[in-house]
Amino acid sequence: MKISLRQLQVFVSVAEQGSTMAAANAVALSQSAASAALNELEHMLNTQLFDRVGKRLLLNDNGRLLMPQARLILDAANSIELQFSSGGANWSCIRIGASTTIGSYCLPALLAASPVTDSQLTASALHTMSHPQMTIANTADIVSAVANYEVDFGFIEGPCHRADLLVEPWFEDEIVIVCSPEHPYAAQKNGSIGIRELRSASWLLRERGSGTRENVEQVLLPHLKNLKLAGEFGTSEAIMHAAAAGLGIACLSRVVVADLLALGKLHELETKLPPLKRHFYLIYSPHKLLSRHIQDFLQFCRGWRPE
Repeated sequence: MKISLRQLQVFVSVAEQGSTMAAANAVALSQSAASAALNELEHMLNTQLFDRVGKRLLLNDNGRLLMPQARLILDAANSIELQFSSGGANWSCIRIGASTTIGSYCLPALLAASPVTDSQLTASALHTMSHPQMTIANTADIVSAVANYEVDFGFIEGPCHRADLLVEPWFEDEIVIVCSPEHPYAAQKNGSIGIRELRSASWLLRERGSGTRENVEQVLLPHLKNLKLAGEFGTSEAIMHAAAAGLGIACLSRVVVADLLALGKLHELETKLPPLKRHFYLIYSPHKLLSRHIQDFLQFCRGWRPE
């Protein structure tokens, strides 16, 4: 059997694009060449990989079975090329996935602290160094992207529920409960907010599937039993500004709310809850071939901490 990388590349591209015409454009082939590559692959495997629905090609059971193996092989081939490429300080070939809080608030600081001023780097290395490609989405989407080799590794702020991925604790994040300075709870003196008051409060939460939402429920529900929902939002920034506008109270990472707390636009509540903490995690596939570039960057990331 002589399956080629080009055939697997066309197969994956057709699955992603939905047609041989769109796939051909994505892999820089003519439509006839892309169609021939797909037909050859199906002939060698003696099975159809797609259901033909009008002009669309949709993965069938056989295609879905092949997809993770095809992605793994293509990813390994790409990693081999990078392993022996020149420019050891060039990180632009690395693909990072990050959940929204990490991608918005931690990765910019991490990249700013990258060793672009390291005295051990040569002038040539400094000239060629550039930053990784980043995909920012909610935790569930980043886990899926890592599992499908769409990114090389990921940083997530919620639990990873896939047993086929490796998970490393990265660092601990502090969570705080905040509200508008005009909220009735902000005016309370001589003591912290009690459990009963927190149970009756209106909470602003992230959407389901978000690592922040799952973490908030994990740290609050054992104490409060349930959360009275005032609204769901797609980003922590939206929750933060909704809380500042007085729409409810919120439980968010300190790194998210630090600026508005400093400006006096948010008020941090003292409560009778224990300190609220969560872990950020680094995830990657055990089958992933880690190039020299990726290993160097991971080593840097493991040693980095926010100031």
